[in-house]
Amino acid sequence: MSYRLLIGTGNRAKGCELAALLEPRGFQVQTLLDLDCDPLEILEDGESFAANARKKATVQARHLGRWVLADDSGIEINALQGAPGIYSARYAGPQATDAENNAKLLAELANLAVSRRTARYVCHIGVADPQGRLRAESEGYCHGVIRTEPAGTNGFGYDPLFGIREYHRTFGELGPAVKRAISHRARALRAIVPQLVALAASGAWEAS
Repeated sequence: MSYRLLIGTGNRAKGCELAALLEPRGFQVQTLLDLDCDPLEILEDGESFAANARKKATVQARHLGRWVLADDSGIEINALQGAPGIYSARYAGPQATDAENNAKLLAELANLAVSRRTARYVCHIGVADPQGRLRAESEGYCHGVIRTEPAGTNGFGYDPLFGIREYHRTFGELGPAVKRAISHRARALRAIVPQLVALAASGAWEAS
């Protein structure tokens, strides 16, 4: 048996990353890109990662009549008082590319000592049932430091700048297997999987 779960994202890289973590646990994963119908465009106007994740999960689930997992994630820089935070994807503007966001972050941190370039990735996950009720949520973190220049082509977002001290590599340089083990998203997912398994076992989730 498998349990159908829609990942509420149009970001294919993020969808693949989440699917790799969930499918071995019996979940049949799709993203918004796999739908035959049009998903809603949801305004991320919450004041926290949690608020945005809950809104995306519950509104999309009710609209589509599906179980939906949605996350909101981003990077928080200590020296910038937590910025860019919930604005991570649009730090350099509403339609900013990853390269533009990275360039702005480097400019903001120019001439800052390495000891003051500490940061963390944050991921909050919410899962809603087909009626739009929030049924599970979790949050995960990964701590690192912002490099002075990008390195590596793996991942997306700020990954080429986000250095993991223990590995002496950025997320952009680390392979997907390592990232699946230590990323903020992986940690949030590991925390939520037991909740999803329990929901499925309770009969709340119809198997396909």
